[in-house]
Amino acid sequence: MARYTGPQTKIARKFGEAIFGDDRSFEKRNYPPGQHGLAKKRGKKSEYAIQLMEKQKAKYTYGILERQFRNLFEKASAAKGVTGEVLIQLCESRLDNVVYRLGIAPSRRAARQIVSHRHITVNGEVVNIPSYKLKPGDKVAVREKSKSLEAIERSLSNSSAVYEWLTWNTETLEGTFVSVPARIQVPENIKEQLIVELYNK
Repeated sequence: MARYTGPQTKIARKFGEAIFGDDRSFEKRNYPPGQHGLAKKRGKKSEYAIQLMEKQKAKYTYGILERQFRNLFEKASAAKGVTGEVLIQLCESRLDNVVYRLGIAPSRRAARQIVSHRHITVNGEVVNIPSYKLKPGDKVAVREKSKSLEAIERSLSNSSAVYEWLTWNTETLEGTFVSVPARIQVPENIKEQLIVELYNK
C-alpha cells in the first residue's frame, strides 16, 4: 500500500481526534466520515479491532508505512527497555519528525518533503532520508541555500512548541537532538501497549 496522500481531516475523523495537529475542519465535523458518520454505531469493537486501530493511528500520525513500522517494532523488541516506549522513541528519533518538532515544517508530511528536497543538514552534511535515525547530540539545521525559503520562514514564525529533548537557535536556524525523549515527554495520544499486544499475537 502506498503512502496516504488524501485529506488528513478524513483520517482524523476516523480516529476521533486531530492526530495531525490543529484542524478547523475536524473541529466542525468531529464524527466519523461517511454518510452514516453521525449515526449511532451498533455493536462493540473486538479486542483485535481496537489494537489494529491503535496501530493505524500511530502509522498515520508519524507517516510510516507498514513494513517500516514493523521493522521499527522488531528493533524495539530487540532493544532494552519497555518495547512500546522504545517504539515511540524510535518514531520520535526520525529526522522528519524532529524537523517537524523543531518547527521547520508545519506538519510531518511537509517535513518529509523538506528533507527529501535536500533542505536539511545533519551535523553539517545534507541528509535527504526522512527516516534517518538521529542520535543524541546530532545537529539538525536548515541548509544555507534554503534559509530564505518562504515555507520554512512561515513555519518557524508560527511555531511555538517547546520540547525538553530539543534545542533551537533562531539565529543560525540550527537545532540539537539533545536526548531520546522519555515516553512522558511525547504528547501523542497513542496507547503503544495495544500495538505491542497486536504484533505479539
